[in-house]
Amino acid sequence: MTQTYSKSRQRAEIAFGNVQSQFFAKNKAVEELESDAQSLQAKTLRLREARLAKERNDRASATSALIAKRAKAC
Repeated sequence: MTQTYSKSRQRAEIAFGNVQSQFFAKNKAVEELESDAQSLQAKTLRLREARLAKERNDRASATSALIAKRAKAC
């Protein structure tokens, strides 16, 4: 069932389709940017947690070494 539209209706339909395509393209771009931002935040959090864990381990090792050194000195 095909309908024939007037020339002005056809132009309006084409213009609407173009606007709608631009709208969906912008939404997709925004979604991609938000996804990238979330990935970056997650990576930053993972790296920060790893750095803090390493610093805790290094501090604990240094403390153990000092305690052992003092124990030998006494």
